[in-house]
Amino acid sequence: MKKKYFGTDGVRGEANKWPMTAETALYLGMAAGTYFKTGGGHNNIVIIGKDTRRSGYMVEYALVSGFAAVGMDVRILGPIPTPAVGILTRSLRADLGVMISASHNGFADNGIKFFGPDGFKLDDNQELDIEKLMAEQEKIARAAPSQIGQVKSFEDSRGRYVEFAKNAFPRGARLDGLRIVIDCANGAAYKTAPWALFELGAEVVEIAVAPNGMNINDGCGSTDLDLLKTTVMERRADLGIALDGDADRIALIDEKGNEIDGDQIIAAIARDMINAGTLNGGAVVTTIMSNLGLENYMTSLGSKLVRTDVGDRNVVMKMRELGANLGGEQSGHVVALDYATTGDGLISALLVLASMVTNNKKASEILNCFKPAPQIKKNIHYVGTSPLNNSKIADHVAKTAEHLTQNGARLVVRTSGTEPLVRLMAEGADKGLLKTTIDELAHIMAKGQV
Repeated sequence: MKKKYFGTDGVRGEANKWPMTAETALYLGMAAGTYFKTGGGHNNIVIIGKDTRRSGYMVEYALVSGFAAVGMDVRILGPIPTPAVGILTRSLRADLGVMISASHNGFADNGIKFFGPDGFKLDDNQELDIEKLMAEQEKIARAAPSQIGQVKSFEDSRGRYVEFAKNAFPRGARLDGLRIVIDCANGAAYKTAPWALFELGAEVVEIAVAPNGMNINDGCGSTDLDLLKTTVMERRADLGIALDGDADRIALIDEKGNEIDGDQIIAAIARDMINAGTLNGGAVVTTIMSNLGLENYMTSLGSKLVRTDVGDRNVVMKMRELGANLGGEQSGHVVALDYATTGDGLISALLVLASMVTNNKKASEILNCFKPAPQIKKNIHYVGTSPLNNSKIADHVAKTAEHLTQNGARLVVRTSGTEPLVRLMAEGADKGLLKTTIDELAHIMAKGQV
């Protein structure tokens, strides 16, 4: 059965258009509540967090109504990072956690992500079961008046999360003497990230910490580093940290103004873990988009790199299968399972800062672990169905990929799971070949035919 609502990372779309409507959220809450309601003589609890989008309240209240209608008690966390929902679901012994966010997308989009009682995102089978309940609403049992769920705010969610995150920083160590710029993307971490850094002793320069419902990820955050880079250089900061709208991904700017992506962050953390003997599973797990330079670097450290399909959920599933405790994506999802159940931008930053403090080195010395192999990327917007559904285009892509492989390069072409985009990436030593290949494919995709 093909999923109707859920994509690669929950349900996502433009707010107030299918599937991101209040009606969908209402029935999604009823179906998910029914699925996770265990009974057993205790009240079943769902916790709900959100980022700072204008549509967040609309989606939140609809979900709350759905959960309460089937007899689940609801605890509202308010604006809080996605990883905090995973952490708190497990910590509070909740039966389900929900995050309302469209991550790095603009304010017009929104999404709904679910976390099971173990704090991890749901798998495909669980999502399909919830969708079946949405399609067969007669199987949803509405609660009797005396059993309707109670709804309350959970006041200390941010404080609890900050304390969890600070566990990633060595006990007794401090950030005294370090000037850190933190770009919170006008999103979910606009309170928690500066708070944690300040408590650890840093001089904190805050930017993009004034959300108004419509400025999330707008000219700021991990997908637009110009403001952060300018601020780091103007303030002569030791490190610049950029989060995205729900703070599950990170990008860094070192003291020289260099942009640092997820691959370099993973490499730096992996090196420290290998030196400390704490890297589990014999591997770091990343995706097909991670740079070949990272793979070679891991080999040089006596470890290996295992690749999955794109998506932090795929990374986490493979990590759990292997018993690995470090993984992530080039885009900035860095997953440290010793501390969180999904990508966490603040925890990733604290692990890098711990390395800087422990080794008494600058960010540029810590974070430039390998020379990246050249990569050329391009996104192609489409209307309707993906060009990759065209068999002739798909065949041409396959032949192009084979040609690049024969020339010591590789090609990744995929349809985005969250936006109407085809993402192209070519990697190899011959930049001319890479550019020619990407330009040709982009032209074909835009035209819609070979």
